[in-house]
Amino acid sequence: MSIINAPRGVRDILPDESWKWEYLFKVTRDTARDFGYREIHLPVFEHTELFSRGVGETTDVVEKEMYTFEDRAGRSLTLRPELSASMVRSYLENRMDKWHQPAKLWSAGPMFRYERPQKGRYRQFWQIDFEAIGSQDPYVDVESIALSLEIFRRLGLSKLEVVVNSVGCPVCRPVHREALQDFLRPRLGDLCETCQGRFDRNPLRILDCKNPACRDITDEAPDTISCLCADCSEHFSSVRLGLDRIGAVVSIDKRLVRGLDYYTKTAYEVLSGDLGAQNAVCGGGRYDNLAESIGGPHTPGVGFAAGVERIVLTMEDQGCNFGEPPVLDVYVVSAEPSSRDESVALLYEIRKAGIAADIDYTGRSFKAQFKTAGGSGASFACVMGPDEIASGSVTVKNLGTGEQQQIARAELPRLLAELRSAKAGNQEGDLL
Repeated sequence: MSIINAPRGVRDILPDESWKWEYLFKVTRDTARDFGYREIHLPVFEHTELFSRGVGETTDVVEKEMYTFEDRAGRSLTLRPELSASMVRSYLENRMDKWHQPAKLWSAGPMFRYERPQKGRYRQFWQIDFEAIGSQDPYVDVESIALSLEIFRRLGLSKLEVVVNSVGCPVCRPVHREALQDFLRPRLGDLCETCQGRFDRNPLRILDCKNPACRDITDEAPDTISCLCADCSEHFSSVRLGLDRIGAVVSIDKRLVRGLDYYTKTAYEVLSGDLGAQNAVCGGGRYDNLAESIGGPHTPGVGFAAGVERIVLTMEDQGCNFGEPPVLDVYVVSAEPSSRDESVALLYEIRKAGIAADIDYTGRSFKAQFKTAGGSGASFACVMGPDEIASGSVTVKNLGTGEQQQIARAELPRLLAELRSAKAGNQEGDLL
């Protein structure tokens, strides 16, 4: 019988990588706190209607990429492909409109989309997601962008650039849609098959096509900014002014559009890296119509999402510092089988003192235990044998220098804690 492997498009995040994720989440959590955002945990699956109505029936996400199934009661449920719709659903359901506005929320977790797996892109993938719901102030857009920039700055990403556009609103978007279709109609036969299918359903997405022929055709296409109504134009000007005031490096890209129906006004991405080798590390924007599309009252909102796998890959490519991987402080060694009970007791005394410690559970010899201790990354081995039990002491060996000495067992946790504190402060400890 063959081993059952993981399904295609998913992967295990093993310990040699998961500590990097832990560092990313710590930086994210600290930055969220500094900006006044509170963490929320949302369901992994929702009613399918939330995404079909909120994300949009004609989007690739809904048409091609969702994992949808019926439960035993015949209800259609979908593994979440993104978090904005779930965030707004929670805002409405839990009456967060009674909170101080905007409600500033963030979350992290796995999303699910059926698409071709490739490096940095999976069918189960993780995102961090930030949303500010309940305000149409353009400076909330600026804060959202500033927050994303600050997370990436603290993570050490280089040469951050904001690419921004305005996709208008229900007042001015039809004007641009008509102008775009008028421009593309005589050229429709030269577009790729996918873009031809988008012409009636979602023509804005044609601007985002990566096909070189389509990009050549749309180079001179009408842009959204030239079609903005007075309100959207003023909003976009305020966002640009705010980004200038915070010193962000900004460029405007008329091709930056959103395939999701709920986006209005501001759309943006953050790029990192040298020109020609830049990675988009997050995307976001304003979605003032999302709440209405899922049955709620008009509720403005703005936010962004960033893929964890993409961020980690970009950090690795740029040589960013992830901090130090977790390592043991102490490895407990039993000198003889008869001292194992006391060795285990010592292990838990050390752990209760907040010291990372482990022990052999495979019955290895004294020599083999020391070999394991050396490979564990521990700074010290604490030896417990008949002599140590009789004298109420512990033999402590510095695995780096080879020095060792006997220490009163009662003093060991305190001395190890002092040593770890000194090590964290890059000071020399008194112990060994």
